[in-house]
Amino acid sequence: MRILVLGGAGFIGAHLTRRLTADGHDVTIVDDFSRGRDDLGVPVIHADLTDPAAWAGLEKGWDQVYHLAAVVGVRNVVGAPARTMRVNTLALAYLLDWIEPGTKLFFASTSEAYAGGVTAGVVPVPTPETVPLHIEDVGAPRFAYAISKLWGEAAVLHSGVPAVIGRFHNVYGPRMGADHVIPELSLRAIKGENPFIVYGSEQRRAFCYIDDAVEAMVALMASEDAVGQIVHIGDDTAETQVADLVRLVHEVAGVSPELEHVPAPEGSVARRCPDLGRLRELTGYQPRVPLAEGVRRTFEWYRDN
Repeated sequence: MRILVLGGAGFIGAHLTRRLTADGHDVTIVDDFSRGRDDLGVPVIHADLTDPAAWAGLEKGWDQVYHLAAVVGVRNVVGAPARTMRVNTLALAYLLDWIEPGTKLFFASTSEAYAGGVTAGVVPVPTPETVPLHIEDVGAPRFAYAISKLWGEAAVLHSGVPAVIGRFHNVYGPRMGADHVIPELSLRAIKGENPFIVYGSEQRRAFCYIDDAVEAMVALMASEDAVGQIVHIGDDTAETQVADLVRLVHEVAGVSPELEHVPAPEGSVARRCPDLGRLRELTGYQPRVPLAEGVRRTFEWYRDN
């Protein structure tokens, strides 16, 4: 198949591109390279997807399009909420005007879409796709990302394009930058931080290794029954306290620093774990990489790169 990956130089996009290429597909990526790297060995189009001229010059005839291009990461979002809203909505709006009938679309959404409901105690954990979506404060910079993705989900569902919407839950792995908890902990352990600050040690997360997330994406795009569905993507086999995650990273790193426990950042959700019943029903998905192995692979990549 001919597959276009928008945001293909980013974390998930790069791993997805390698998987699709290994499967024998003809893959092209589009990226502005604000964060990613051009080292994937596939055709690359450098473009700003918020610029209509970029879409005018982009060829058509694709079997599948994965839309992963977005401003992501709490620090990036909080630091530039207006840019987050602009980039994440404009790029998708232009895509939906440009895409040809019959081309299947994957739209990357987020568990942040319902995170406010977890904090308010009105959403169960593990969380299914059917829960009400909840934004605590539309004026809070942190929620700009969630709002942009809520808009995106609605835009895709009403577009008439055959599409799958995947809500990612705490996906991690090599080459994902430094703004996510497992890479950040790994880098701090590598630097020998002591005392070691632990933010929100009682919070719980269900972490999903990138290879498992990519497997879920590919399987959903192969399922005709997934078209028109919102599907949670993650790993529901174990919830891990942040304190236990820190201990695991330190074991892998071979360090034993003193720990300094401090509150979690404002607005951080106390608990997050997806209900993957819909994903399993559609694809037979089962995560394969346990947290200890995924953390080891991630730590070693950051240590060596």
